[in-house]
Amino acid sequence: MTQTRKIRLGAFLPGGGQHIAAWRHPDSPVDGATSFDFHVRLAQEAERGLFDAYFLADGLAIAFGGGVEGGNAKIAGFEPVTLFSALAPLTKNLGFIATASTTYEEPYNLARKFASLDLISDGRAGWNVVTTATDGAAHNFNLDQQHPHAFRYARAAEHVDVVKKLWDSFEDDAFIRDKASGRFFDPDKVHATDHKGTHFKVKGPLNVSRSPQGHPVIVQAGQSEDGRGLAAATAEVIFTAHQKLETAQEFYRDIKARARGLGRNPDHILIMPGVSPFVGRTEEEAREKYERLTSLILEEDGIALIRGLTGGTLDLTGVDLDGPLPPVPPTEGMKSRQALIRQIADENDFSIRQLYQWVASARGHFTVVGTPTQIVDTLETWFTNEGADGFNILPPWLPTGLTDFVDLVIPELQRRGLFRTAYEGRTLRENLGLPFPETRWAALRRTTHAAE
Repeated sequence: MTQTRKIRLGAFLPGGGQHIAAWRHPDSPVDGATSFDFHVRLAQEAERGLFDAYFLADGLAIAFGGGVEGGNAKIAGFEPVTLFSALAPLTKNLGFIATASTTYEEPYNLARKFASLDLISDGRAGWNVVTTATDGAAHNFNLDQQHPHAFRYARAAEHVDVVKKLWDSFEDDAFIRDKASGRFFDPDKVHATDHKGTHFKVKGPLNVSRSPQGHPVIVQAGQSEDGRGLAAATAEVIFTAHQKLETAQEFYRDIKARARGLGRNPDHILIMPGVSPFVGRTEEEAREKYERLTSLILEEDGIALIRGLTGGTLDLTGVDLDGPLPPVPPTEGMKSRQALIRQIADENDFSIRQLYQWVASARGHFTVVGTPTQIVDTLETWFTNEGADGFNILPPWLPTGLTDFVDLVIPELQRRGLFRTAYEGRTLRENLGLPFPETRWAALRRTTHAAE
């Protein structure tokens, strides 16, 4: 009997909230971004809602004002792998997807810390692969300006390849640990990496073993041509941003076709657009929640947000905020997001002020305002019409926005048979329905034996 396809859900929960004015909401703690107790509360609430994973972005520079990540409350926060290593023992089933940069981290260090998180969490870790697109970050890593877009993605492709090789250093049955014989491991099942490429030279092996899920789930969020190529070749989950079903469908079909062309099973790549929900028991209540949070936006934060999302070069000094967004030259930053912000402005005929109010909650991801039924209608339409395999939920403010979703939207998803009523497994892979990754060495041995 074929198992019914279910919606997968990530919870994108920065302690300072998603919306650039979230920290000013009466329900939100002012120190949420750096409060460990608050993050514990968020993780346990997400697990109560049966979310697949707790997702966190990460920046390598301070973004004053609104910034790309949005909001002064996120000017300082925790490094995600460190935070998730502390949260993992306080949960049982929730996965943890942390962002780390291929541009500013070496493959060995990155592979080691994510493999450690995967062991600490008993197989619930994921790595969100990013190339880090800001000059601010470059200034913190010995550079005067960020690397060109094409260079970052070429390095990223090789970086992911090296990390996966390192994660295959130990075969799953390499450790014997037999006290009587004194044999701790089988040296024939520990393998050097021996990588020599354009960007990296890594001997290996890694000094961390594999976890119950094999290795961390690989997540990627690029939408540019280079980003799509990297995602189709390497990602198991893709976090993407769309404002309407038609563009989501184009992205979905393109990625699945690319993956198939690369010899991958497209069902093993889950596409999860970001959705920022304002949930009310009535439409009026939902709209009131949206308007209340919008009213808390500081003008300077809105301007900083638009500047960050359009590449960091736009000068709005003296520009009428109730007029249209002026032309912005492309930069080496997040090209797909720059294009999306321009699309949102033009298609909605937004003024600069209206634009920052609309993207304040989700920075280009889809914002939906309505009742649980209306919100689930939208999610179901995308899910059943090749727009999504699931969604990364971005509650506008915390903790109430998350609790609203858990208490009001999750039951409606369950009522329609679209979402689980209990976790299917213990590892992140099991809950996402992704296969266990065989090591290249076990695969080689199996192929060799079959040929004999």
